[in-house]
Order: sequence, then structure tokens, then C-alpha cells
Amino acid sequence: MKSEIDPLRRQLLGAAVLTAAIAELGPAAAAQPVSSTAAGFPPLRHVRTDLLDIAYAEVGPADGRPVILLHGWPYDIHAFAQVAPILAAKGYRVIVPFVRGYGETRILLPDTMRNGQPSAVALDTVAMMDALKIQSAVLAGFDWGARTADIIAALWPERCKGLVSVSGYLIGSQASGKIPLPPEAEYQWWYQFYFATERGKEGYAKNLNDFNKLIWRLASPKWNFDDATFNRTAAAFDNPDHVDIVIHNYRWRQGLAAGEAKYDAIEAKLAAAPTIGVPTITMEGDANGAPHPPPSAYAKKFTGRYEHRTISGGVGHNLPQEAPDAFARAVIDVAAT
Repeated sequence: MKSEIDPLRRQLLGAAVLTAAIAELGPAAAAQPVSSTAAGFPPLRHVRTDLLDIAYAEVGPADGRPVILLHGWPYDIHAFAQVAPILAAKGYRVIVPFVRGYGETRILLPDTMRNGQPSAVALDTVAMMDALKIQSAVLAGFDWGARTADIIAALWPERCKGLVSVSGYLIGSQASGKIPLPPEAEYQWWYQFYFATERGKEGYAKNLNDFNKLIWRLASPKWNFDDATFNRTAAAFDNPDHVDIVIHNYRWRQGLAAGEAKYDAIEAKLAAAPTIGVPTITMEGDANGAPHPPPSAYAKKFTGRYEHRTISGGVGHNLPQEAPDAFARAVIDVAAT
């Protein structure tokens, strides 16, 4: 079912909406330090956790219902540049953080492991919520962001009022990552095999933008993005830890790199493939060129109020940026449950 809210988009995506959303930020939010501005967003804010200085964009009223939008690889917060003002105009407090290894988010200490394992990335969001004194929020994301949202919804449901997850249930483990797949499926994971080699790590670092632009084209074969759109996001890859974190994430998934012992208990819970009971809408674009399971493969993992939406019209992997109206509508609908 395709979600259509084109009139809403036409009304809300202008500069006036962004100006109004920024003006609604309360004194407490305005008192936080700010840094550079991401295109389409107000000046970035920063919050510190035990491990990170997290850079994030925020729009909407400071006392609004919290929504946290989570990006994946190789994307950044601009995947939500059109979604965020729609939600802000509806009264939501919208927070869009840069994942570790992206943008201005920084690991605080030089001896901290540049860890990309899923539990570590998910706990970054929980720690951010703690630092911002957000007890519970609607979590919505795609790619790594969907995995993070799934993990929090499964293990800490009290922190997740509702879930929007592109490509559905993405919780996995090192054990499941070692299981061979049919040849066609293995072919889709070509970059993971590349990243498993030192040549792959060096090649990614050397050809960062060209590599990630190729991923964009393969994952969204019908999305006609221009260079300006890609370059806006590519600035986020200029992070000193980006390459190390990305490579570790994919090597960890294949069991080729160790994680940190402090996350072992959480990874053990995730390896059991826990169900998710919070209200959920899963989504898929009809032209997603990235590896993804069919909805029938994961529907039973969602035990609460649940709906799946397939968005037609040549929508690929970066669903929030390619179909912002549909993504925003899903967030609004799941928040209302």
C-alpha cells in the first residue's frame, strides 16, 4: 500500500516551515552549544555521552513528543531533510543524530575502540536519550538506523513508543552472519567481502566518495539524485573514524573482527532473535537494490500492533529521502497508536 500525503508535503517543505520549526525551539534547547549548520537544518547541537560527542539536528517544539530519526551507511542526516520539517510542523520534537563515524560526531578518547558492532551503535542512541533526558521516543530509521531502532525496541521497549523500520527486522548475530547464502544473495553482499580484505579497507579510504556514490546507485537504481545531493551527504564521511568504524561493522558481522567484551551479554540476547512488541510499521521500497528480506520473512517477529507498507514508484534503499511523505506518514501513524 502506498502512503500518499503530497498536499501535506507541498505545504510544509518551504523555508517558512523550517523557520517556524526553528523558532519553536525552547530556551533549554537553545542554551545547548551549537556548531556548523547542515544544509536544510538549523545549527547543529552537541551532547556528550560517556563515549561520544554526538552532533545532531533538532527541529520542532522542545516540549513536543520526541521522534529520533536514524540514518545508515553510506548516508547521513540529510536523508531526513524533508521528513523532519513535516514532523516538526505536526508538533513533534525531531532529533536527527550523526551516527558514530559520521559528520561532527566524535569519539572522545583516543584509546576507545573504533567499534561498529550493532550493540555499540544502538547503545549510542540510548546514551544520547539519557543525556537529553528523553525517557521514550518514536524511533525510525533505515539501514544501520533501522537495525539500531530494532535493537532498542526489542531489548529496551520502555525506551521506544513506536517503531518505523525500513526493511523490517534487521537484528542478527555473528553466528548468523557466517551462514552461507545462495549465490545470488552472496553476490549482493560483494562489498562485505571486499571490506574483509586490507585491500578493501585501503580502497574504501582512497576512493571514499566514488565508492559510496556507487552504493547509492546500486541500492536505489531508479533514484535520479544529482551531484549536489550526494555531495551534501558526502561531507559527513570526512570523519577521522569513518573508515575504521565502517570496516569494523562489516568484518564483525562476518566474525572476522572481535567486538568488545562489555557488549557480549547484549549480543547474546540479540543472537536469540528477540521479538518486538512495540507498535511498528515496517516499510520497503519497490525498487530497493540493496540486500533485504521479504516482509513475509520477518512479519512474525513483530508481536504488537503491526503493519507493513510497500512504497511504489521506483523507491530504493534510501526510502526517507526518496519518499519523504510516505516515511513521515508512517512516523505520524505509528506515534498515534
